[in-house]
Amino acid sequence: MAALTLDALLRSLKKGASPSETVYLLYGDEDVLKDEAVRMLVDAALGVGGGDSSRDFNLDVRFAPDLTPESFHALVNTPPMLAERRAVVIRGVDQLGKRKTKLRDEVLRYLASPNPTTLLVLVVAAGEEADPEILRASTGVEVDALAAERVPRWLHHRASTLGLTLAQDASVLLLQAVGNDLSTLSRELEKLASLSAGTSRPVTAEDVSSLVGVRRGETVFDLVEAALERRAAQAAQLVGPVLEQAGMSSVKILSLLGTHLVGTALARSERDRGVNVSRLPDAVFRHMQAVRPYGMRSYKEEAARWTAWSAFWTARELGDAMRAALAADNALKTATVSDDRGIVTQLVLRFAVTKREAA
Repeated sequence: MAALTLDALLRSLKKGASPSETVYLLYGDEDVLKDEAVRMLVDAALGVGGGDSSRDFNLDVRFAPDLTPESFHALVNTPPMLAERRAVVIRGVDQLGKRKTKLRDEVLRYLASPNPTTLLVLVVAAGEEADPEILRASTGVEVDALAAERVPRWLHHRASTLGLTLAQDASVLLLQAVGNDLSTLSRELEKLASLSAGTSRPVTAEDVSSLVGVRRGETVFDLVEAALERRAAQAAQLVGPVLEQAGMSSVKILSLLGTHLVGTALARSERDRGVNVSRLPDAVFRHMQAVRPYGMRSYKEEAARWTAWSAFWTARELGDAMRAALAADNALKTATVSDDRGIVTQLVLRFAVTKREAA
């Protein structure tokens, strides 16, 4: 069967209709969105939880490695109780394709003639390939990383499902602190929800700073901006506060620095090729759309930043900076004993403009 996009699936479910297919296979790199798709599929089939006591009897969630052919057969063929349909969610389906097993054979036999009263949702873990035979026999839904421009809207939607209202400065700071990692964003929102339980006031930037442990002007993106604008002393001062933030590491900092160095080098290359400066952000943006780099903020905003930063560097300097970043990354990953903070600090200090370069 032809694969659906996540947007197409969600549009069909928002109309209030029951899932039109009996078997869905969710695969791709964004587990948070897969979880949301599972919830919406189950809600559409069984009704929103809370008011229907039959829902618990008609929903089973299992992991593929825990099943036998017999238990799988029983799950998908059990009739619904006091309802028209039941739902079965099986995670870790990617494990079935790693070797030929009796369970995989049973799943394929079932998919050839699925039970019309059972909604079966199969979930493949991020980073794993969908089994081609299972995919062909199911309605596939590819769930990849969300485009950077859509993350702020997702953030407010996810907050609303937790009963939160985010003030604009709070959402901006949270995105600056965490980036576009939906899993980390979701965890931080859950913390904020517990903090503001029982209150109706919007979450503020001060709340985010207190709970997440990041202050305005001290995010990893502030560090990157200082480094790429060659304000090396300020970038070096930010290394410590950024590393102290929850979920942050030297490798993450270097990865983000490396991505922005490459983007700035792209903008520098377009400058040197003679592209008019006024058209440069659009040219860079088109490159970003083609490659779709992960972990960026709004592509248009990043394209504008890379264009501006490219004025501070020559192509040769950017090449030297990228080689230095690669060496630092190797040092972090291979050294048995290393000073992570020192390695990153030394790297950003190398970005400073020397007197000869300034001249």
